Amino acid sequence: MIESAFSRGRTAFIPYVMAGDPDLETTGLILDALRDAGAALIELGVPYGDPLADGPTIAAAGQRALVRGTRIADVFELTKRARANGAPPIVLFTYFNPVLQYGVERFAAEAQRSGAAGAIVPDAALEETSELREVFARHELEMPLLVAPSTSPERAARIAQASTGFVYVVSRLGVTGANGERNFAPARRQVAMLREVTKKPLAVGFGVSTAAHVGEIAPIADGIIVGSALIDAYASRGSYGRAAAQDVATLARTLAAATRKDASLH
Repeated sequence: MIESAFSRGRTAFIPYVMAGDPDLETTGLILDALRDAGAALIELGVPYGDPLADGPTIAAAGQRALVRGTRIADVFELTKRARANGAPPIVLFTYFNPVLQYGVERFAAEAQRSGAAGAIVPDAALEETSELREVFARHELEMPLLVAPSTSPERAARIAQASTGFVYVVSRLGVTGANGERNFAPARRQVAMLREVTKKPLAVGFGVSTAAHVGEIAPIADGIIVGSALIDAYASRGSYGRAAAQDVATLARTLAAATRKDASLH
């Protein structure tokens, strides 16, 4: 299901949003807005209190969602409703501990019933993913794995082989977050190296926040992941409901338009 989101001639726009921020109703409206704005795939964050890979924007969104009482069951319900409303494939973005506490088998079964296409578990090292990958595969869930700028070619090849759906290429060391100026040379090198060892789609994320960033990456990547900038679009204004969805949609349309390879700003 996930690989169908990647097509020739246009790099897939993959927005990330946090379930339950600023509230569950608003998240549902944002998911509908992202569908209409041209998202090829959506990452839906599961709020967690110790998100090691998340920068301040996404971590704060997760805390707001937790304060409002957002549960994993709510994330599954959001996914189910969004898919029924015609949303593109949804990949859940979570961490190992919530999945373990919920029960790996139970998590996978309910994710499948919700219509989720897969799950990303960024704090699970390759050597620790065999059980997750086995259970997820049994429930027809893909599990994209992450390749960092510091990952050696040999290890990156093993990660790409084990990854399903796509390979998540981390553009920088550290955590997620939006900023103005970026150096995408490390991501270019990793993408070029991965092209030699896999035919799976390669999606670049972490720190991608502007149309200029997207335009720079689009010629080399199969997908571009944007999260913090979309959350900032409504959180910085304190927007809720349809106003928040409109704030997200305005930025999302600009980012999606920049994914066209012939529209690259590079």
